[in-house]
Parts: sequence; C-alpha cells; structure tokens
Amino acid sequence: MTDDPGPDEPQPDEPQPEEPTAPRCIVVGGGPGGMLAAYLLARAGIAVTLLESHQDFDRDFRGDSLHPWTLELMDRLGLAEDLLALPHFKATRFRMFTPAGTVITTDYTKLDSRFPFVALMPQVRFLDFLAGRAAALPEFTVITGARVRKLIFDGDRVAGVAWRDADGPRELRADLVIAADGRFSKLRALSELPVDDLGATTDLLWFRMPRRPDDPAEADVDLYFGRDAYAGLLGGVQDWQIGVTVPKGGYAAARSAGVAPIKQFLAAHLGWLGDRIELLTGFDQITLLSVELKRVRTWHREGLLLIGDAAHVISPVGGNGILMALQDAVVAANLLVPALRRTERPGAEVMSAIQSAREPAIVQVQQAQVRTEQRAADARERNRPLIPGRLLKVITALPGARRRSAARNGYGPYPPALAADLFGADHR
Repeated sequence: MTDDPGPDEPQPDEPQPEEPTAPRCIVVGGGPGGMLAAYLLARAGIAVTLLESHQDFDRDFRGDSLHPWTLELMDRLGLAEDLLALPHFKATRFRMFTPAGTVITTDYTKLDSRFPFVALMPQVRFLDFLAGRAAALPEFTVITGARVRKLIFDGDRVAGVAWRDADGPRELRADLVIAADGRFSKLRALSELPVDDLGATTDLLWFRMPRRPDDPAEADVDLYFGRDAYAGLLGGVQDWQIGVTVPKGGYAAARSAGVAPIKQFLAAHLGWLGDRIELLTGFDQITLLSVELKRVRTWHREGLLLIGDAAHVISPVGGNGILMALQDAVVAANLLVPALRRTERPGAEVMSAIQSAREPAIVQVQQAQVRTEQRAADARERNRPLIPGRLLKVITALPGARRRSAARNGYGPYPPALAADLFGADHR
C-alpha cells in the first residue's frame, strides 16, 4: 500500500510546469525592502528572482512616506528625478494637535539636503517604479502569485523555497534566500528563529476619506490627540488615510460600539473634514491595523537572511518602517554582492555582519516606540492625557530642536551609505 501524494506533491500523470532557471539569490516579498534588495543585487550583476505572493504590488493601507535619506539614495542611483515626476505631496513639517495647542515637532526644510521634505506617494507607485527599473536589468526576474509555503533544505542549509500557483507545485533553489515578506512573515515562521515580542499596547483603525483642494495645505503628516485616543493623518494624492487608536485587542469592543464614537472624535479634532465625516457609515470601511513590535534574535541561518519587518516588526505609528527596510536592503546588498561575486555562498560571518550593522539602529527605533506605547498605556490606565502638550511645546521651541527631529526622522539612527562602486552609482 502506498501513501497518497499530498496537496503539494506532483500527481503521477500531471505534466509539471517548467521551473525557472536557478538564480544566485531569491528574494521573497515585493515590498520596499525586498524590491530594493532585488534591484541592487541585479544592478550589481547578481542573478536574482523576486517572488511576490500577490499578482501585483497594490496593497491598501501601506506606508507612503519616502524620507530624505530614501530620496538621496534614489538620487545616487540616478532615479530620483523620474521618481519625483510621479504624483506626490511634499510634507515639510510634522505637527501634533494636542489639548494644549498645536506643536510643530519637526521641520524638514531645515535639513541640508536636496530633498528637505518627506515625499508622500502611494506605495504601489514607488514599487511599480522600482520594479520597472529592475525589469530592465538582465539579471532580474519577478514571479507574481508565488505564495511561498515551505523552505527547501539541503541538510541544515536553506537551499530554496516551494510554492503552488495556477500551474501547480513549484520550487526554486538558490545560494541564498532573503525573507522580506513583512510583519506576518511566513518565512520567519518557517525558519523557527526565536522572536522577542516587545509589547505593543495599541491597535489602529484605518480608513480613507476623500481629499479636497481646499483642505489644509500642511495637513499631510499630522497627529491629532484627544484625551484617550489619537488619530494619525497621512496625505494621499486623492484621499486621506486616517488611523484612530484603540487599546491593543480593542477591535471587538470598537466594532460593537460602531462608528459613532469615531465620527465624534473626528468632529471634535478634525472638524475641517466637515460633511465627509458622514461618509463613514460602517465598520466594513475600516481595516484593523494590528500594531506589532517584535524582533528576531538572530536574523539568519545558513542560506537564509531576514530583513525589514520579517526581521524586526516596526510600529506603523512612527512612519519609519519603510525607511528601516530600505536601509536593511542597502546594508545587505553592500555586504552580499562581494561574497556572491566570489561565487561563494554567503557564510555566517557575512550574515552576522549585516545584522551587526543594522541592529543598533533597529533597537533604538523600537525602544523609542516601546516607550511611546508604555506611556500611552499608563495614560489610559491613570486617566491622564496621552500627550504632555505644554511640555512638548517648550521642548520643540528650543533652538535646533525641530532640525534635530527632522534629521532623526529623515535619516534614522546610524544611516548607512551605499557602496556606490558596487552599483555604478553616484559617489556624492
């Protein structure tokens, strides 16, 4: 008696799809970090295949912020001019509307940069743009609809990935697999690498409202604080993305209460939305964005490297998850290209060097977010305001405070430099 073939096993009489040519590197996940890593590797002459689980790169409620560091990187790669020709908004300041008044915490115009602003651009435009540039490189291949289901092992070494698509079971092998598949990373789970949960206390209820030409000109990146909750506002070309906080795990209670409390909050704190508030009629218009703060202790095992949210889940509240993922990709490409050019499988020393270069910045960002989460939880527990508005106004009025905040937000801690010689990039 023989076992029946499992759902991922080829049927005996089925013609099997032709497998793609084995690349040197597989990147799983077509978000910002994965897309940039694949582009840089291909630009450096390394054969890379990008696997994206969806049929395209369009996702709802993805981060849309391209920071000055990102724009300077695009400039060094010769891509900034064409990128910024796409529709976008330039956010020059970051404001908090508190019970004690409006506080400007960050002023990007004070930066010594060709790009003293945050470009707010739908992420799908950025990803499509980078994918288009990557597609022109002979070493780049993209496969969409490839929802990876398992890792392929050669002994203890990760040697590739397997998935199923419309043509049946597929697999692909490579010298290195890069997991860039986001906050709910399948590859992170499959890798069995230990993960530390840093303790998020907040979730976000995300929804959209249409944008009008007479909306406040500088409302592109703002936070609006009530006593028990706050709303984040992110500008788009045609609409606003709005996220209202609820305590961690509070979605069921919020849904039970309906949209009336949310509309009341908007009317009290974002009254300029006017009659658009009435467009929010039910929870079918709302997406739960579960705030996570996690970090993998070791970002790699033999044959596998985790980057971006797959390695370290960044809270969306600070708006710097894209920046951290892109910086991971730059460091990874800087260190992987020389090893792959030597036809080597990148060993533990290369993988460890990538984590060592990036982990201090990630720890600093996550620690700041943990403190913010803890303050919010303490404020709710003690029935105190979520934000000390008066103190914040004093601090941000100090000389250089808004410029320093812009530098921290615009570049992140310990921003890496592109190894320009490896990628034919500008040395500026």
